[in-house]
Amino acid sequence: MSRRLVSLTLDTLEDLPRGCRSCVFWELDPVSAERACADGAPELEKEAWVSQTLLEWGSCGKLVYVDGMPAGFVMFAPPAYVPRSMAFPTSPVSADAALLMTAHVVPAFAGGGLGRMLVQGVARDLTKRGIKAIEAFGDAKFGEADDDAKACVAPVDFFLSVGFKTVRQHPRYPRLRLELRTALSWKSDVEYALEKLLGSMTPETLLRPVRPATSSTV
Repeated sequence: MSRRLVSLTLDTLEDLPRGCRSCVFWELDPVSAERACADGAPELEKEAWVSQTLLEWGSCGKLVYVDGMPAGFVMFAPPAYVPRSMAFPTSPVSADAALLMTAHVVPAFAGGGLGRMLVQGVARDLTKRGIKAIEAFGDAKFGEADDDAKACVAPVDFFLSVGFKTVRQHPRYPRLRLELRTALSWKSDVEYALEKLLGSMTPETLLRPVRPATSSTV
């Protein structure tokens, strides 16, 4: 099974899940988002936001593919590019952090470490820009039937599972934070297994060709 991480571009934008492709919850303020949906143009607004952010700030998302199939994505940006970020009771995002807006792994691929792979890809990207941390607003009541509109706010459990820590408590929307130096110290299960295997072998074993056994006769 091959896994590939790529940056979000106007081309890969088409590989987002259908509902996410036309969602402008984060990209516009509440009034503008409602207007875009009423006008039937949320996909154009989403594309315009991605285009502007790419031009002015750089990469603002990651997608992961498994055997060529889109399996998950994350989107991130400075809070100044995310109007909705100021609407949360636990805002504002810290000055030294970028905001991880949303994260999603296709259910068929859940539990395979793709969420951590995506977050680590974001961490590498942001570290090169001199950013110290990632923050996010999590949903402590994710999936409740009475609030489907907030499905694009990722569950608190996801953020905690990939290393985030709560920095401001709230019964519904706590703010969480991940120090980038922590994310960059992670190793995938495959890397760990390989390292363990190689660590059990001596340099001579690694470099010396194995000779076929010879049979002896009496």
